[in-house]
Amino acid sequence: MGMATGEHKGIVADMNVVPLIDILLVLIIIFMVITPTTPKGLSALVPQPAPPGSAKISDPPANPIVVQVAKNGTVKINQDEVTWEDLGARLDTIFKGRAEKVAFIKGEDNVPFADVARAIDIMRGSGIDKVGLITSSLLAG
Repeated sequence: MGMATGEHKGIVADMNVVPLIDILLVLIIIFMVITPTTPKGLSALVPQPAPPGSAKISDPPANPIVVQVAKNGTVKINQDEVTWEDLGARLDTIFKGRAEKVAFIKGEDNVPFADVARAIDIMRGSGIDKVGLITSSLLAG
């Protein structure tokens, strides 16, 4: 705070804004240093090209594996009906010859989620890395 003396009787107080601007500039510099310069985004898996000189890899199998859980408790792998006890063993034999271990699960409307979770648990236990969910809205569209 500054003071000015003059012909007026008494002391006149004027606000000194220079220190306030200095403080604001220092705060701006601090926030610029703290803020990360690299933007954060979602991680995505991008297919990598084959190294030069390598043999062409055969195309993946055309038919994806879909585990279907019905309302009455039955389970199907694509169109083949299996029991809950045989589901893991069948998935093991199917995915022995596949490089990508990706499968999908589809539940009927009004199927208990516990059955879907049980099927996902069996699928993950049999070595499937990625389990995708198929909904009825995906099939309709």
